[in-house]
Amino acid sequence: MTKTERQKMQAGEWYCCLDSELAALRHQARVSVHQHNVAAPDPAEVLSPPLAALFGGYGKNCLIETPFHCAYGINISLGNNVYLNAGCTILDTAPVTIGDGTMLGPNVQIYCTQHHKDRDLRAKGLEIAYPVTLGADVWIGGGAIILPGVTIGDGAIVGAGAVVTRSVAAGQTVAGNPARPRSG
Repeated sequence: MTKTERQKMQAGEWYCCLDSELAALRHQARVSVHQHNVAAPDPAEVLSPPLAALFGGYGKNCLIETPFHCAYGINISLGNNVYLNAGCTILDTAPVTIGDGTMLGPNVQIYCTQHHKDRDLRAKGLEIAYPVTLGADVWIGGGAIILPGVTIGDGAIVGAGAVVTRSVAAGQTVAGNPARPRSG
């Protein structure tokens, strides 16, 4: 039996993003994100209903400031007490898991997709996706970029503007481009 492009994407295999089923899922995400981004602020400061309906899972007391963008939404899971500041982007072509108490500063970007290095295959929409996991009580500073396949351990800190190309150990602080361990 031949796999669909969505099944290939979910299995972590090379897939073609120029697929009608994937396009429909991205459109659904854009509609939900648009509804979230234009809604009046909720005084209860809870996850907006359009994102709650879209995401793969979420805990209690999650708040995502506007504007926000994601590719699919269905691959995003949030723990309890998660906060994403304004301008965050999550390109969730693979699972993105954000643990309890984790906070993202403004304009943090999480990427799961790696496009093919062969330009002809890249032009045909061939890409592969790797999951990104942020543990519990992680702090990601504003403007940081988290690349495909990265895991950030519990209690870690990523400095503002860092480009995280490798996984970060629990409790570690990293900063810079590429992000490197920092003391204190």
